Amino acid sequence: MQSGVVAFIFIVKIKGKTDWFCSLELSLFKHCQTVRAATNKQELSRAEEVRESSSLKKGNQAREKGGIFGQGGRSKRDLLMDLDLGSLLHSLIPSWNSVAVLGVYFGYLAIAGSILPGKVVSGATLQDGSRLHYRCNGLLSLLLLVGLLGVGAQMEIVSATVISERGLELLSATFIFSVAVTMMLYVAGRMSKDKGSSLRPHVTGNLIEDWWFGIQLNPQFLSIDLKFFFVRAGMMGWLFINLSVLAKSIQDGTLNQSMILYQSFCTLYIMDYFFYEEYMTSTWDIIAERLGFMLVFGDLVWIPFTFSIQGWWLLRNNVELTTAAVIANCFVFLMGYMVFRGANKQKHDFKKDPKAPIWGKAPRVIGGKLLASGYWGIARHCNYLGDLMLALSFSLPCGISSPVPYFYPIYLLILLIWRERRDEARCAEKYREVWAEYRRLVPWRILPYMY
Repeated sequence: MQSGVVAFIFIVKIKGKTDWFCSLELSLFKHCQTVRAATNKQELSRAEEVRESSSLKKGNQAREKGGIFGQGGRSKRDLLMDLDLGSLLHSLIPSWNSVAVLGVYFGYLAIAGSILPGKVVSGATLQDGSRLHYRCNGLLSLLLLVGLLGVGAQMEIVSATVISERGLELLSATFIFSVAVTMMLYVAGRMSKDKGSSLRPHVTGNLIEDWWFGIQLNPQFLSIDLKFFFVRAGMMGWLFINLSVLAKSIQDGTLNQSMILYQSFCTLYIMDYFFYEEYMTSTWDIIAERLGFMLVFGDLVWIPFTFSIQGWWLLRNNVELTTAAVIANCFVFLMGYMVFRGANKQKHDFKKDPKAPIWGKAPRVIGGKLLASGYWGIARHCNYLGDLMLALSFSLPCGISSPVPYFYPIYLLILLIWRERRDEARCAEKYREVWAEYRRLVPWRILPYMY
């Protein structure tokens, strides 16, 4: 029809009917537009009906085949979940910024640990009679780094919230670093010809087992004891994640009593760890565990990123505590700290001087080897009880509305029961009759009168 109207207009123009042509042309042109719009509208309406009918049919078929998860039957919730999963996976991809943060952090710890003054402590005597020496300057290194980052944040050189904003990136970057390091440790251990206790390779022939538990006892890099270095990096990392979460909470205006309690307890615990850093040199991990993926991953990934779950949770959840709950939380923390620190101090002092008094009395020793006084006369692994109480105190500020913040104490309970069983087996094999006598004298494993 539109072509016919155009032809008519052309004929009128040829005949010279110009006086009324303009009005006629305008009217016909508007008519054409109206007709075309109506036609298009009808076509679009029919197409929409076809699409809706097709979509409904496919949806019904999908639901018949497998509910809303069938093809064509996805709900908005499913699409949002896909979107969230996609965002999560994308945020796990390390950026160059996260790699730089990790590199600068490890570089600082390596340099500060080597040049800053600190007490040099002799480690346990190894099988070949040798002893490693550790420079315990972790507290000074930590305070200096906190000061440098504080000044940098004030001068806007660094962001105080960079870790809380790039947490998943740093998590994946640290995990990749842990895997790479342990692969190199595995290769170096297999190639080692050293006969000393620290570097002598312990190869079982099982690749997974050797990679997981490690091959060498105390591998070094540029004269840095890697086992001691990694545990220091993990404990400091835990604190810096918490401080970044705290800065984010202040920035967002969500700082509350629960966050302050959690941050205070963790900070006191970590500062205490570095104040008594020399006690770490007499722990089982340093003395007897070989350095493999289990320790590297545990130190660099597990400690900082899972022990800080409570802080992440409080950043997104508001918890109001009663005065009684606050007092009870503080009591659990103080009791846990007293048992944990007291037990570890008694063990460390006993190893240095077996005749040093405990609780004002001469220590009771079984077979000249095992301490059965103080906390160690109450339970054979009483330090684990203190550790569990401290872990619980870190989670109590989160209330009881969710099990998520209690991941750390639940995990630690499972880990320490497994470790206690492993320790019992090793001690029974090592001390034999002496251990049997100690068990008769101290029947409780961790919690007196219960376990």
